This record gives sequence, structure tokens and C-alpha cells, in this order.
Amino acid sequence: MESQVENAIEIAWNPTSPQSLKAQAFDFLNQLRSDVTGRQACLALFTRAPKCSEVVRLVCLDVVNNAIQTQQLDAQTLSHLKETLLEYIRRAYGSGSQDQVDPPSLQNKLTQTLTFLFISMYKQGWESFLDDFLALTSLQHNGSRDNIAGIVLYLRILNSIHDEIADVLVTRSQSETKRNTELKDQLRARDVQKVATSWQEILAQWIGRNDSIIEMNLKLIGKWVSWIDISLIVNQETLNLLFQLAGRTNPSHQEDKVRDAAIDTFTEIVAKKMKPSDKMNMIVFLNLGDVVSQLITSPALHDLRSTSSYDTDLAEAVAKLVNNVVFDIVKVLEDNQADAETRIRAEQLVQSFLPLLLRFFSDEYDEICSTVIPSLTDLLTFLRKAKPLPPAYSAMLSPILNAIIQKMRYDETSNWGNEDEQTDEAEFQELRKRLQILQKTVAAVDEELYVNILSNVVGNTFQNLDRQGGQMDWRDLDLALHEMYLFGELTVPNGGLYAKSQPSGVAAERLIVMMSKMVESGIASFAHPAIQLQYMEICVRYCSFFENQTVYIPQVLEQFVRLVHHNHIRVRTRSWYLFHRFVKHLRAHVGNVAETVIQSISDLLPIKAELPNENGADDDMSSDQSDHSADATFNGQLYLFEAIGCISSTTTTPVAKQILYARTIMEPLFSDVERSLPAAKSGDAQAILQIHHVIMALGTLAHGFSDWTPGNPATAHNAPLKEVSEEFGRAAEAILIALESLRSSFDIRTAARASFSRLMGVLGIGILPLLPRWIDGLLSQSSSKDEMAMFLRLLDQVVFGFKKEIYAVLDSLLTPLFQRVFAGLAEPITGTDDEIQLAELRQQYLTFVQIILNEGLGSVLVSDSNQGFFEPLVVSVTTLARTVGNGHGNLPASRLSFSVLTRMADLWGGPNIATLSANPMPSTLPPSPAFPGFDRFLIERFHPICWEVLKDPQFRPAGDAQVKQVLNEIAGLEQTIYTKTGDMFIQHLQSSFFPAMGIDGSDFIKCMTTSTDRKGLAKYLSGFLSQK
Repeated sequence: MESQVENAIEIAWNPTSPQSLKAQAFDFLNQLRSDVTGRQACLALFTRAPKCSEVVRLVCLDVVNNAIQTQQLDAQTLSHLKETLLEYIRRAYGSGSQDQVDPPSLQNKLTQTLTFLFISMYKQGWESFLDDFLALTSLQHNGSRDNIAGIVLYLRILNSIHDEIADVLVTRSQSETKRNTELKDQLRARDVQKVATSWQEILAQWIGRNDSIIEMNLKLIGKWVSWIDISLIVNQETLNLLFQLAGRTNPSHQEDKVRDAAIDTFTEIVAKKMKPSDKMNMIVFLNLGDVVSQLITSPALHDLRSTSSYDTDLAEAVAKLVNNVVFDIVKVLEDNQADAETRIRAEQLVQSFLPLLLRFFSDEYDEICSTVIPSLTDLLTFLRKAKPLPPAYSAMLSPILNAIIQKMRYDETSNWGNEDEQTDEAEFQELRKRLQILQKTVAAVDEELYVNILSNVVGNTFQNLDRQGGQMDWRDLDLALHEMYLFGELTVPNGGLYAKSQPSGVAAERLIVMMSKMVESGIASFAHPAIQLQYMEICVRYCSFFENQTVYIPQVLEQFVRLVHHNHIRVRTRSWYLFHRFVKHLRAHVGNVAETVIQSISDLLPIKAELPNENGADDDMSSDQSDHSADATFNGQLYLFEAIGCISSTTTTPVAKQILYARTIMEPLFSDVERSLPAAKSGDAQAILQIHHVIMALGTLAHGFSDWTPGNPATAHNAPLKEVSEEFGRAAEAILIALESLRSSFDIRTAARASFSRLMGVLGIGILPLLPRWIDGLLSQSSSKDEMAMFLRLLDQVVFGFKKEIYAVLDSLLTPLFQRVFAGLAEPITGTDDEIQLAELRQQYLTFVQIILNEGLGSVLVSDSNQGFFEPLVVSVTTLARTVGNGHGNLPASRLSFSVLTRMADLWGGPNIATLSANPMPSTLPPSPAFPGFDRFLIERFHPICWEVLKDPQFRPAGDAQVKQVLNEIAGLEQTIYTKTGDMFIQHLQSSFFPAMGIDGSDFIKCMTTSTDRKGLAKYLSGFLSQK
């Protein structure tokens, strides 16, 4: 049997074995897992001398492992297994010879096997488990821990036992948790004292002789300390050894894993759960403040701090220790139940540990700083809640805030804007966000202190700039500007910088002073891109400053015009966006310099479309900060076009000048279209992209001239001037010519659709005669359902904005428009994306019909021009109403459809001849619908749809909010039909409809006529459906 097993394993793991043979071998090995003789053969192969190959022994041990873990073995078999393995281990590990010791991979597997045996037999069957393995650590069995092979195996087993029964990060079943708790209790009662003593003895024997054993031992102590009696570790003998290791010097300045492990052990000791008073006493007893102070002043962390030999691993280990200590101190300070003595001790400790915390918080390495941010956050949160703040705590805030501010500064090695350092830059900006949260917490604790310190930092920086000029370190300027950028958040609660033309508070006053100093300092000319970019960001963020201090606007505009030509691409493209934001906000104050500005930036306006690289290099940039692709450049140019539109169209600019400025910008764009169109018609991709860009530019320029929204009374005074509208009519014509020639191009349709929405604000009513051409171009045969949906959404705005003027245009275009939409609705679905697009098209189509009905334009649906299309319209709406099965967007479309049907019924059903009341009276008047036969139409066409849906087995309102909404609309439609047709409807229900369905409808009729609103009927219908 043994030879069979050995051969099977060799075949299975031999890469040259035929696949069919391998498959047979694996089948055989799988059968071994439930075969008693097979397991015995595996055990024999593992322990055999001479030894088998490593892979054979590994697989054999795995088979044994599986048997123990799945509890296939009885007590007698387990006992035999224990004796066999113990005999082998004593032979291989007890002699002190390294020749017989298994390689690391086998030791791992053997340790796992022994751990499973421990779990199965420690309670009963192998009570001497730890004694047996502890005995292996001594060659002469005289208490001397001198057998390296035995020690390593012993420590490995202890480590594995902890991981199996005490690792809190592993999720376990209830039975496993119970079992592990019992094992830990037995260990504490039976062996933990011996284990702790053995650690002490191993440390004492091997310090300075074998760092690997010492490191293993220390890590083990750090693990076990969380669940054993703390006094077994925190005693003078063990602590002396730990202090010795934590404080040992390393003349070579190389990484010292033992020292780091010793410090980590202290960290784990501190992290142990215990009563607050005990924890404070332990921190004092361990004298950790002095320990950390000595480590901070050691050469590794002090003398070498600014050199390449700085021991960052040690710094991070000590920082972690400090973080844990401060975390526990703050927890005691927050505990209202803590006794006075414990609280006093915690207050003393927090004072002594704050400088240590700030030392690591201020570390040049961000990883080390980040290690202590959690405890500093906890401390500041505690201070924020402490009302009133005692003087002893107030004194902490200044050093904390100063440390945060200094940490916000770029370090000396950083090079802003360097492509090779983008990852470092991103990580630093992420750190700045975390630091900003800390700063805000300080401000929440003591705003006056925050305002004073920040004001001094910024003020002193501008003074230094006056003295040093271009010689000043850009990092200091960047820090001051960054703090200015954040400072404004203090003014937000007061509604911004100004309230009734006066500073809104102390913070606003200081910020106004800072802004004045910044503009006057000439910092915009400082020759570093980061500073120039920050300057523009701040000017945009605090635009309201310039509204009150208009004297600075020409100077700042001049600087913007210079910076939009910057040679650094990141500054240049970002500045175009910021320039747009600046002039848009201050458009009322910049009209007098419009001509100068336009001339100054006209060289940036020529559009040069560039096709993306085939290898996709332009597409792999995700952030605007770093995207230098041609596409990003063009998007930046669009901001310039909108900015020019804003500057050119101020109320102080004469109309003739506005037209001149618009013409100056648009003429080159028209020429561009004319020049590129022939090539674009022939399918030239570059020419098509050029026309796409020009169309986008024309639309964006128009948006800058007027962002008026038709139909909005609040912006009625912003309606465009007739002369300006006429000028932009030329832009619309140029776009339509391009669209009509290139309607098969998705990019051209996309650009035209975007420009259509932007031209609306500047063309005003002038857009209406052009609508048929827009529809013809934008809803071509090539248009997707998504495009149709987006265009319908734009038409909603047109109908709403021009409801008084649009009737004639709508009358002529409605039938061709609906023909295109119906074709889109009828297209087959080919996948999930298609299903989502169809749902969106349904939604927009129904919304469009609803807006026509709601805005008093319903008669256009039944006009002479569109009467032939009324029947398909009703069919489409009723079809969508009855479609409530599983499918993306079916229920929202059904709800909207019923809402549309109800609106039609209300509009064309004539006056109400029946009323809803608790005591309904029979209607004496006949129905008088808007056109003959519509009363029958309501009863015979609209009403049955309601019951089709109600009978649908998938339509169940219980627990489904969307279904309830549909049910509510159904109730509304039924009641509307009743109020319009009265007894005619009741008679139809009683004499034919309900009898045909085979149900008694009297309760429904009663509820429909007596419920004063749709909710009552919907509730009845919900109950009716639940009984089905």
C-alpha cells in the first residue's frame, strides 16, 4: 500500500506525467482521505527512515490533517497517531542535530497537524502536550533551553495554537468559539505559567546569540498577551529583558527586527483590554514615557533623522506604541465613570505624551505621521467635547495646530508637477485632506486661536515675500496659500465673506486682509507654477471679495490673461477653467475691459482637433489635474469660449459691441466648418472631429452670452436681446448645415444636441422655426434610443419655455417626431444596456406627452394634422400602462402611462357630471365630452386596461413601493372616468363588465364613488388583490 501511495503522489506531481495517468493518480489519492489503511500508509510514509521525497511527505501529512480536522478518527487512532508523530519528532528534533529537521514547508504542515491534535486531545488524551514539546527545547533536560531545532518547533506550535483558538480577526462558528474558550481556560489553568516562564528562559539564553529565535519569541508574547494574565509578562524579569532589547543600539544602522519586535510587544501589552485604572497604572509602571523619550533621542531616530540611514521601521514601531498609549489615555479621559485618581493620572499622562505624539506626527515620512493621526484625532475630538475647556488643555492646542500646519507643507525633496512623482503627489494631497479634518477640529475647539495662528502664518509669509522676493522657498508660499484656501470655511456658517457689504465676522475680516495682501504682494508673478495655480484657485474661491473690492479686478484680470498662456500644461489648462469661473462670477464688473481681454486671449481660440492615439495613451488619465490629452485641452478651450461670452454680454456693453465681439469669435469658426465639411462628408475622421469641436465651441459661446432659461419668471429679465439672437441665428444655421450633412455621425449629433440646449437661451423664440430641422437631424435613422430620450428631454424644456408660442410649430412636427420615437420603441432589445436605454426612452416619451397635456397644449394631439396619429398614440400609452411584468423600468413607465391617461380623461372627458362623496347622488346629466364618443372611449378603452393590470399575477402591491404607485394611478383613472361619465360607467360595470369577469363588483363601485380621493380606492384595491 505504501509503495502505491508513494507512486501515485510522484505521478500526480510530476509535470511530465500524461494527463490520463495524473487523473487516475488524483482519484486514488482522493479515495485515501476516507480509507483507514490509506491513512496508515500516509503516516508511515511521513515518519519513515530513510525519508521519502518532500512532496510525498507533504501530501501524506495533508491526508492525516484532513482526517483529524474532519473528526474521522476515534480516540484509539488519535492516540496511535500521537505516539507515532511524537516518536518521530523526538528523533528528528530532540537530538540537536539539524540534519534530521524538516524543511520550512514541512515544518508548517507538521505544526498544523500538531495543532489539530492539540485541539482534539488537549482536554483528554494528551494533557502533557505542551510539556512534551517544551522538553524538546532542552538537550540535557536540565532546564537549559539549548536545542535550537526544538525551540523553533515549540515556538511555531505556540504561534499556530494562538492563530487557531485566539485570533480575533478570524470569524468562527458558535461551536468553535465555545470550544476555543474552553481550551484557553484549560491552558490558563494548566500550562500558561510554564509557557510564560519558558519565554523568559529562551529570551535570557539567546539574547545576543540568535536574533531569529528572539524575534519569534517576542512576536509570540505579543500575540498571547491579549488573552493571558498580564502579570505573567509585566514582571520585572521579563520587562528587564524587553527593555534591554527595545533599547539596544545598532552601530551598523541596519534594520533591527528584534528591537522593532520588542517595541511591538510593548504596543500589544498596552493594547490589552483591562480596567481603566489598571491600564493607567500599567503605563506608569512600564515607564513608557521615558522608554519612548530614550528611543526618540537614540542615534537611529535623532542623529540620523535627516539622513538616508534614518530607521523608518523603528520610527513606525515607536509611533504605533505612542498611538496605542494615547488612545487608551483619551479613552479614560472620556470615561465619565472613571474615578478621580485615575482621571488625574490620565491627565498627567496626556501632558507627558503629547510632545512624543507630535514628534512622530511631525515626522518627514508621511507613513510615520499617519500612524499617530488616529490617536491625535481622538484627542482633538475629546477636547472639542470638553466644555468649558480647562486651561491645561487649552495650552495643548497651539503646539498641535502648529504641527498640523507644518505637516501641510511640501517636504524639501518634492518637485511639484513632476510626471514621475504623481503617486507621491496624490498621496500627499490625500494626507492634506486628513490634516484638514484635524485643523477643522482645532477650529471647532478654539476658533480665536485658530484664526490668530493662521493669520500670523499667512501674514508672516507675505512679509517674507516682500523681503526675499523670488528667492523665497515656493513651499512656504504654497503652504500659506493652501491655508488661505482652507481658511474660508470658517466664513461659511455666516453666509460667506460679506453680509450687507460688511465682513460677516472676525474670520471674514482676517480673510479680507489676507486677500488684499495677496493681490498687492505680486505673488501671481512668483516663478513657480504651483504658486500661480494656487493664486488663481483662491481668487475664484473668494470671488465675493472682488465684488466688494472692485479696484483689484483689472489687476487680477491682467494676471489671469497672462497665466492662461502659461508654459506648464497643467497650469495652462486649469487656468482656462478658473478664468471662466472668475469672469462668470464677476461679469457685471468686467464689461469695460472685454475688448482688451478678447484680443489678449484670441491666440488660444483656434481649434485644432486631434484624433486620440490608437494605443489609447490619451485615455488612461483619470484626473483633470494630470490629464494632458488633446481632448482635455479642447475641453479647457470651451471654458475660454464661455468666458468670452460672459465678458462680451454684460449689461454695460452696447449691443453693437456685443454683436461685434460675437462675430469676431464666430467668423473663424464658420470658416472652419466650411473648410472641413467636404472632407468630413467623405468620412475623414479628423475633419469630422474638427466640426464636432467647432459646433461645441459655438454652443458654449452662446451659453456664455446668455444662460437665460425660457419659461422661468425669475430670469425673465435676462432674456436675450433681439439683435444678439439674430446674430446667433447664424451659429444655429451653421450647426444645422453641418448636422444635415453629417447626421450619420454620432459625434456630430452629440455636439449638435449639446449646442441646441445652449442656443435655446440666446435664440429665445427664434429657435422654434428651426425645430423641424433639428428633429430631422438629431433623430436620424442612426440615432440610438438613448439619443432620442435625451432630445425629448430637451424638447420638454422648449415646450415648457415657449408654451404660448409653440403651438403652430408643435402641430406641424408632432407626427414626424412620434414616428421616429415609435420606431425606437419598437426596436428589438439585444442586451441589458439596450433594455436600460428603452426604459429611459419610454420615460422621456411619456413625460413629453404629459408636459404637452399639462401646459394647455393637449389639443395639438387631436388637431387636423395629428388626428391620424391619435390612435397609435393611445395604443402606445395603453400598451406601456399594461406592461407591469419583470423588466427594467416597466413599473415607472406604467405609472406615467396611467397618469397620462388620467390627464387625457380629465381634459377631454368634459365637465364632471358625478361627484365623489360619502353619499353619492346619481348623475342626472349625460356626459358631454370634448369630442363625440370620447365618453365611450374612456369606458371601453381606458377602463379595461386598469383591470388587465389588476388581474396580472405579477402585480402585487404588498411590500413594493413602485407597484403601489401604479395602483394609486389606476385608482385615480377609475375615479376620473366615473366623474366624467357617471351612471353610464356604473351601468356598464354592473350589467356587463363585472358579470363577464365573474365577480361581484358592488364593493368596488361603492368604494370608487364614496372615497373622496384616490387613496381610499387604492387601499381597497390593495386589499382586494391580497385576497386573490
